[in-house]
Amino acid sequence: MPQPNAKTGAARHPEKRRNPDRPQPARPDWLRVRAPQSGAFEETRQLMRDLDLVTVCEEAACPNIGECWAKKHSTMMILGSVCTRACAFCNVATGRPDLLDPHEPENVAVAVARLGLAHVVITSVDRDDLDDGGAAHFARTIAAVRAASPVTTIEVLTPDFLRKPGALERVAEARPDVFNHNLETVPRLYPSVRPGARYFHSLSILAAVKKLDASIFTKSGIMVGLGEEDEEVLQVMDDLRSADVDFMTIGQYLQPTPKHAPVDRFVTPDQFSHYDKTGQAKGFLMMASTPLTRSSYHADSDFAALRSARQAALAG
Repeated sequence: MPQPNAKTGAARHPEKRRNPDRPQPARPDWLRVRAPQSGAFEETRQLMRDLDLVTVCEEAACPNIGECWAKKHSTMMILGSVCTRACAFCNVATGRPDLLDPHEPENVAVAVARLGLAHVVITSVDRDDLDDGGAAHFARTIAAVRAASPVTTIEVLTPDFLRKPGALERVAEARPDVFNHNLETVPRLYPSVRPGARYFHSLSILAAVKKLDASIFTKSGIMVGLGEEDEEVLQVMDDLRSADVDFMTIGQYLQPTPKHAPVDRFVTPDQFSHYDKTGQAKGFLMMASTPLTRSSYHADSDFAALRSARQAALAG
């Protein structure tokens, strides 16, 4: 249980000491997924290769890749495949980043058109080396997709643009339908899990998007199983609602390799259901809270539900 702070009376949560030699908990049955087998999966993979595109589905070792690619749903990752950050949960390579591909926006647009996507998620690595953090590249990609597939709705999952003045505004001006930026974890764990980021800066990004353009849906998500307490998850919900965020996702953290942060616990489906109901009660238009939930998992159907929820709220 959290211990009260002697000076303020506020709850504090001592950082759990993680023993790298401690056996990891066995993965429960509800997290087991089938290996990809369909022809559509191979077609999607080949299209990504032909257009020299990177996907977060592969780079982040997403457990849902088989299901999504079988439906020809792919999350595009722009700005290269090498990140300038080294988050403890992420499987994306860290190091000296790639040169920007000037043809990437158009190639993403071609892929979206060929896949016939009704909704596309465009994400990226962090590019602290670029003056604008890659914001202009995001804007060009949004414009290219709009030109090639006017009816496709667009969701961006952006980095935090830390110390990049004007970057957020550049992306918002391109008017994506959904602006997603993940908090990833609770603030107490940022120093060990997301050391290059700042929790309240990330919150401020989401709040700023709503002030710039209230018509853009905002979205954010966290992983559980990194050492957080349930009451900390509820506090993140309150923080996101204070930033007027529309949609929250919560999923189970899975350790990509032994070098990454260990899994502290496997959260039960019942607890995920509790998070879902609690988030709805707190006022989110949409919640997605299951063990296999990821930012772009079922993003197409979730967007349709999100739009319907807004219409119902306005009508009510």
